[in-house]
Amino acid sequence: MDSVIVTGSGTGLGRATSFYLASRGFLVYATVPTGTEVEELAAWAKQEGASNLKVLELDITKPESIASALGKIQAESGPPYALINNAGIGLRGFFEDLAEEEIRRLFDVNIFGTMAVTRAVLPYMREARRGRIVLITSIGGRIGSLGVSAYCATKFAQEGFGESLYQELRPFGIDVVLIEPAITRTERWDIHRGIARGAENPQSPYFAWFQRAEALADRMVETTPTQPEHVAAAIWHALTVRRPRLRYMVGRRARLVYAIRRYLPDRVFERLYFGEAVRRVTKP
Repeated sequence: MDSVIVTGSGTGLGRATSFYLASRGFLVYATVPTGTEVEELAAWAKQEGASNLKVLELDITKPESIASALGKIQAESGPPYALINNAGIGLRGFFEDLAEEEIRRLFDVNIFGTMAVTRAVLPYMREARRGRIVLITSIGGRIGSLGVSAYCATKFAQEGFGESLYQELRPFGIDVVLIEPAITRTERWDIHRGIARGAENPQSPYFAWFQRAEALADRMVETTPTQPEHVAAAIWHALTVRRPRLRYMVGRRARLVYAIRRYLPDRVFERLYFGEAVRRVTKP
């Protein structure tokens, strides 16, 4: 039975993906960063009858935590077949309202944490001459949006990292896949929204604009047809197909917007799409 590591499995896409893969024959190591979350996720897995799902503590920002988790996985089931880099945090707010420490924390998790886990897994996969590295990015890694500038920066960075890694690892029989979801309804929009402190300051020159941008985002979340299971299904396909593509964009809205950008001249797209976004936020 092939083993798969899923980071950030406590909620949302990570939990949905862990359960989806475990129910379809993979041995899933669902990882979370704290002992409390281990207990909560283990209780949920038992309740759901997910016998192929094991829960481990793994904080992607702590090298010792990564080494400990991978040591346990290697001892129990040998080299992992796949790593699903899902763990990440959000940061919402116009750039000038973002504190330096908030931005650094964002990059520590979304970029350096992702790189650290990937670096730790690769020797096992190279030795086995097989494996798949999956990075959960976003449509926000292909098209930037106002009010989430730093978050989009981390997703653009993940895209570049994955695209380069794809070329570096192919000779070893290791595939790299980028999964790019559209807006998906998960806990990220509630308890894990990640709003910057400065964005909530009424004295900020961006305050009213940010409030309108968040209201527009909420309406998009309420009407989105993309569900966590759609993302999980795309990941399962990428793990089981003989030759996976580098990129899988999940969600009709994301594919539509990206297709428009691809085929329209840059200046036309910028005037129509970016211009409309700015008008909606700055001119109520």
